[in-house]
Amino acid sequence: MLTHYDAVPPGLLELPASRLGEVLPGPALIHLPGRRSPPLFVSVLLHGNEDTGWLAAQSVLQKFAGAELPRALSLYIGNVAAARSGVRRLDGQPDYNRVWPGSEETDSPEAAMMRQVVDAMRTRGVFASLDIHNNTGLNPHYACVNRLEPHFLHLATLFSRIVVYFIRPLGVQSGAFAELCPSVTLECGKPGTPGSVEHAAAFMEACLHLSEFPVHPVAPHDIDLFHTVATVKLPDTVSFGFDVPDADIDFAPALDHFNFRELTHRDVWGRIRQGSAARLQALNERGEDIGDRLFEYRGGGITLAKSLMPAMLTRDERVIRQDCLCYLMERIGMPA
Repeated sequence: MLTHYDAVPPGLLELPASRLGEVLPGPALIHLPGRRSPPLFVSVLLHGNEDTGWLAAQSVLQKFAGAELPRALSLYIGNVAAARSGVRRLDGQPDYNRVWPGSEETDSPEAAMMRQVVDAMRTRGVFASLDIHNNTGLNPHYACVNRLEPHFLHLATLFSRIVVYFIRPLGVQSGAFAELCPSVTLECGKPGTPGSVEHAAAFMEACLHLSEFPVHPVAPHDIDLFHTVATVKLPDTVSFGFDVPDADIDFAPALDHFNFRELTHRDVWGRIRQGSAARLQALNERGEDIGDRLFEYRGGGITLAKSLMPAMLTRDERVIRQDCLCYLMERIGMPA
């Protein structure tokens, strides 16, 4: 399923994400030389409808066309088939950002492919890893890390002062590459948001120019650091909607405006239909459902039981079913 290239295939840099299948037979790993080594690793289109990463990589490679890159680059282009259809993943496919080494899912062809990518990069060595994403709700640009180590945090704050530390979900690209090098996941807002491609491209180019990472810790005044404490999901048997009173859970139409706001029990997420026993699931870092400790259901309204901050709240019902409603975070201090 994985095709390796030692140069950019002809015509690739002229195509949008939806047409990459005209040149690529499927997922591709492209190795390009540069003045410095080891290479920077960049993954794009792990979700087929999140094209900012591809557009940013395209912009950087077009800028350096005919010139030597400042650092070697290995570019992984992921779910080409889903990109053709403009969806996160095709029905029947696993999520391309849940099957990397460390995942609970190890038997699929996609998981085997991700192991091939990691093994190839372990052999070559890796300077740093960037995994570029979009999301479907109203979110600022921010970076995510799986380790609270100085190199990881320096890399993250080059992109945004908002940094989220998480260890779940398992099987994500940044977690697999954290075993090899400083790695970050970049969240670049909704696809098509003005400035998103330019921000991701500028960060990618800055990383190509980096020679090393500072050894000192990131200054506390340069970072807003959060810790993901739970992933909020809906049981498959529960119906839901936005301003749909007949659904088991009727969410507030502007729910995604809660993203990156520190909420209290006064902020109502929606309502439970009278007579329904529907509840939200909230899975902690051990995969345990702690929803009954994080949410309250008074008078049919859904509120938080404690002050927390949501991220990636979305109104996209397909994404909610395929992935989650949101993540819940708490602000934390810098590690000692």
